[in-house]
Amino acid sequence: MGTASSLVSPAGGEVIEDTYGAGGGEACEIPVEVKPKARLLRSSFRRGAAAAAAGAGPGSLPRGAGGGGLLGASFKSTGSSVPELEYAAAEYERLKKEYEIFRVSKNQELLSMGRREAKLDTENKRLRAELQALQKTYQKILREKESALEAKYQAMERAATFEHDRDKVKRQFKIFRETKENEIQDLLRAKRELESKLQRLQAQGIQVFDPGESDSDDNCTDVTAAGTQCEYWTGGALGSEPSIGSMIQLQQSFRGPEFAHSSIDVEGPFANVNRDDWDVAVASLLQVTPLFSHSLWSNAVRCYLIYTDETQPEMDLFLKDYSPKLKRMCETMGYFFHAIYFPIDIENQYHAVRKWEIEKSSLVILFIHLTLPSLLLEDCEEAFLKNPEGKPRLIYHRLEDGKVSSDSVQQLIDQVSSLNKTNKAKIIDHSGDATEGVYKTYIYVEKIIKQDILGFENTDLETKDLGSEDSVPEEDDFGDVLWDIHDEQEQMETFQQATNSAHELGFEKYYQRLNDLVAAPAPIPPLLVSGGPGSGKSLLLSKWIQLQQKNSPNTLILSHFVGRPMSTSSESSLIIKRLTLKLMQHSWSVSALTLDPAKLLEEFPRWLEKLSARHQGSIIIIIDSIDQVQQVEKHMKWLIDPLPVNVRVIVSVNVETCPPAWRLWPTLHLDPLNPKDAKSLIIAECHSVDIKLNKEQEKKLERHCCSATTCNALYVTIFGKMISCAGRAGNLDKILHQCFQCQDTISLYRLALRSIQESMANDMDKELMKQILCLINVSHNGVSESELMELYPELSWAVLTSLIHSLHKMCLLTYGCGLLKFQHLQAWETVRLEYMDDPAIVSSCRQKLINYFTMQLSQDRVTWRSADELPWLFQQQGSKQKLHDCLLNLFVSQNLYKRGHFAELLSYWQFVGKDKSAMAAEYFDSLKQYEKSCEGEENMICLADLYETLGRFLKDLGLLSQAVVPLQRSLEIRETALDPDHPRVAQSLHQLASVYVQWKKFGNAEQLYKQALEISENAYGVEHPHIARELEALATLYQKQNKYEQAEHFRKKSFKIRQKATRRKGNLNC
Repeated sequence: MGTASSLVSPAGGEVIEDTYGAGGGEACEIPVEVKPKARLLRSSFRRGAAAAAAGAGPGSLPRGAGGGGLLGASFKSTGSSVPELEYAAAEYERLKKEYEIFRVSKNQELLSMGRREAKLDTENKRLRAELQALQKTYQKILREKESALEAKYQAMERAATFEHDRDKVKRQFKIFRETKENEIQDLLRAKRELESKLQRLQAQGIQVFDPGESDSDDNCTDVTAAGTQCEYWTGGALGSEPSIGSMIQLQQSFRGPEFAHSSIDVEGPFANVNRDDWDVAVASLLQVTPLFSHSLWSNAVRCYLIYTDETQPEMDLFLKDYSPKLKRMCETMGYFFHAIYFPIDIENQYHAVRKWEIEKSSLVILFIHLTLPSLLLEDCEEAFLKNPEGKPRLIYHRLEDGKVSSDSVQQLIDQVSSLNKTNKAKIIDHSGDATEGVYKTYIYVEKIIKQDILGFENTDLETKDLGSEDSVPEEDDFGDVLWDIHDEQEQMETFQQATNSAHELGFEKYYQRLNDLVAAPAPIPPLLVSGGPGSGKSLLLSKWIQLQQKNSPNTLILSHFVGRPMSTSSESSLIIKRLTLKLMQHSWSVSALTLDPAKLLEEFPRWLEKLSARHQGSIIIIIDSIDQVQQVEKHMKWLIDPLPVNVRVIVSVNVETCPPAWRLWPTLHLDPLNPKDAKSLIIAECHSVDIKLNKEQEKKLERHCCSATTCNALYVTIFGKMISCAGRAGNLDKILHQCFQCQDTISLYRLALRSIQESMANDMDKELMKQILCLINVSHNGVSESELMELYPELSWAVLTSLIHSLHKMCLLTYGCGLLKFQHLQAWETVRLEYMDDPAIVSSCRQKLINYFTMQLSQDRVTWRSADELPWLFQQQGSKQKLHDCLLNLFVSQNLYKRGHFAELLSYWQFVGKDKSAMAAEYFDSLKQYEKSCEGEENMICLADLYETLGRFLKDLGLLSQAVVPLQRSLEIRETALDPDHPRVAQSLHQLASVYVQWKKFGNAEQLYKQALEISENAYGVEHPHIARELEALATLYQKQNKYEQAEHFRKKSFKIRQKATRRKGNLNC
């Protein structure tokens, strides 16, 4: 008997078998899913099946084969089961309907899904076709891109090749044009000379043949009175083919003598500037170069004091009360002041030193009363009667009633009074209180220093606070050019010291080689002058420069002598800046000079090419000891570029440190001296002090001078000085034997150091000598005598000057811009080897200098010396925080910037680890803090100067938007503290306009420049040099806007003002 569970097969089939027999039942499909209501149906089936089984009997009807019934069950009508069956049937029908509905809906869903699948298949095929098409298009575009890139690279290569060929052609054409222009200028000069000769002949009554009046062209000669014949120059350049350059020039209007300069800027808007304007421009620009008084000795006002026992009170009063004031005044203007005096020298042990000091002195003051000791008479004659340079001299003569001066005093006064006015001797006769007489002397000394020594026209200069003053002149005097007068004076002194050498050292054979370089056809690379240390390269170049200046006045020579490594003279950016300023002196236009080292390196070749096209004559650039410059190949890469046709470059290097890439240049090598020449130089040095060597000593000397090191020029010089000093001291044999033991310059220098130290009077002086040399060694640029006197209060002028005199004679020390420094690099190395082998000594010496200059800052004494030394010492010590604090001293940074040490200032900030933006923010914050403490007009003016310096500094950094803020603040402060029409307001307007020019906001710049011009005209007049500066700025502004007519108008007005100004000064140079 089947059960309800048989409705569904175990395997999940769909057909239910009949359990009642083969012929009974009917098969039907029942869905696999049975809803919960099906449970009731199954229970009904079970009950019906059980009842049928119980009631079955013989009388029951059997199921036939054709009989119907429900699948899997046989229902039999019974009285008790009828309601149940009806209920089951009704439930069945309901389920069947639900099933049909479900089946129909699912079939519809299936059909819908089939249609959707067919649609998606169609869409998929379409998208696949589009994808294939896009892939083909992508591949095509990719191939086109690759071909385009390849074409681009090929075009770039062709463009680079074209640029190279174009530059090459331009250089060749420039050389060709300049060569032809030089030929034309030579021909024009020859023509003018011939015309002048013809005029002289006509003036003498000699008839000259005129080819224009001849009927025959066969004989092109003319006959002079003497019957001689000369060739007649037919048209053209001596019969040569006319060049393109000459044809261009001949098309211009003839302007007389300046026609030879018509090649200046053939294609620019200012090609018509005539020779007079050109000369005026050059002459006016020469005032950019600082001029130094002959009374100054190495940037120091040296006041030599002579006194007697009678005038000791006046002397002490002058030193105590007035010498510090004079020192502060000179420091404010960037100079040293030394009041030098010796004790009354009874034993006359300082005679040579006193004579040397009198020669160096800027001013000599004699304090006398009634008598003049014979020991001082010679010094007075040397100072007052033997004064060929006419340096200022002053005599303070104290008179006393009832007493008569001695004959020696009266005779000296009479002799000084009888001298002409060129000797500048002033006598002050004073009777009365000594204090009043010394004050009177101070007034005269102050006037002499300002007028006669420093050259200031206005003697009413007030001594201002050093914290707010710079040691350089106002930028109004120098325009926008930031020129360091100290660096320039150091270069002038280095050149003069080299040329003052009495020995030529056999350099005559090298002069011709240098002359050949100048005369050689262009283009040629720089000439390399090589040699070992101390071989005489600097001396050779200095002597040759002197000869060139004498023999070729039209030759422009720009020279730079590099000192020891790490010094200011060896900084590449300062070298390029200085040479660029020299070029700008001789250029016809004035423009602001960038201080960015990278831009300077780019602009220098342009200025060189610009001037070479204008200058009539050769331009020679000489850089001595260029190998001492750090990263010289990187910073001097302009040397390997083609030079203009009339420019020659000469550089000197040591053989060991010459860059490898430069060794291919033409080289002039300085060989050691010939042994005979070395011997003769040493003997000549001995003869100069009346010392004669015997034959045995001469033979030893000849045997000694046989190697390259003992025939070195510097070695021979020091050897001769050692022998001459030993001969005067009476220990010639001993020193000569010791010198023979020294086989190189360093060992000979060490012997000289020991000899000088042994000659010192006591151990304290010997220790002082050691410490002084160590301080000079660790300093940045040297140490001044006044700084040494403050560092060592126990040191006297007599001991210090005597020591310096001895070291100077032995070529150890020299003066440079008022500072004591080593004459040669070997001297610097000798001191390090002899005294500074312990690093602790180096550190202690640095710390001593740091303490000294830090004390100056704490006393608000910010001089150019503290700005030069203190940051550099902190950097060498590795003290980043101290360096950072020092740089935030606004007056230190202002001093460095105003003297053009822009790259040095940037290197300090890079060492600290600050970029441009951070540096600008810190400066601005420091200024804000400083502004809070500023009270009074003087401090506000100082604050305005600081804001202006910061603005210019940020402008040079390229931070133009940030530069406007401090410049506007400076303008506001000056308008409030001074007056809206004050000249310093015009200066602020000028600086703010220069930022707008660089920012290319020409409208704002023009308005500001015109305001500055109006204020300057009202303040100075229309013909003052400051007006020329504003006119130059406007001309440059209009030129940048291609407004050439307006630019030329203002340029010419500026030229006329400069011409009148230079003629008034009486120094017009053509």
